[in-house]
Amino acid sequence: MEQNEWVCCPLCGQKTRIRIRGDTVLIRLPLFCPKCKRESLINLRDRKVSVVPQPDAKTQC
Repeated sequence: MEQNEWVCCPLCGQKTRIRIRGDTVLIRLPLFCPKCKRESLINLRDRKVSVVPQPDAKTQC
């Protein structure tokens, strides 16, 4: 039987509402954390979460 795990927030470390299996691959998923109320872009491969850096907003001239 396949084991499911919860994806943890990369910012605060709490569980989110997303469950994954061992063969799940996510690319540029906008992950929302209900605990810290922040959103981050993540990549997930082999149950390893990495945060995608987002560029800062540019000022208009």
